[in-house]
Amino acid sequence: MTEPVGPADRGATVVADRVVAKIAAQAAREAVGTLPEDGRAPHASVTVRQGAARVRVSLDLPYPTPIGDRCAAVRQRVAERVRTLAGMTVPEVSVLVERLHSPYTRGTVGRRTR
Repeated sequence: MTEPVGPADRGATVVADRVVAKIAAQAAREAVGTLPEDGRAPHASVTVRQGAARVRVSLDLPYPTPIGDRCAAVRQRVAERVRTLAGMTVPEVSVLVERLHSPYTRGTVGRRTR
């Protein structure tokens, strides 16, 4: 019978940056809820150092919407999911709103119509 291997001798699990970015993007989608009809899905980029993930999320939002509240919800959900699924601390989640989409201006952005 072999002796059990101690925790220090088992090795380490490393989660790739691109996996953490996918987790973050999915979490942002969950927090945003329904995407604008012509909006793009959230995109995330991640920098991981010493078990800590710094996340940047880019997304589109419908207009009108409480932008600050929506961004706070995204930050909270992303930090929670990355912490839970990847086992990393998340000291920073930056949210960049790329575009606001209004059903009243669809197809007329940049032009005036009568």
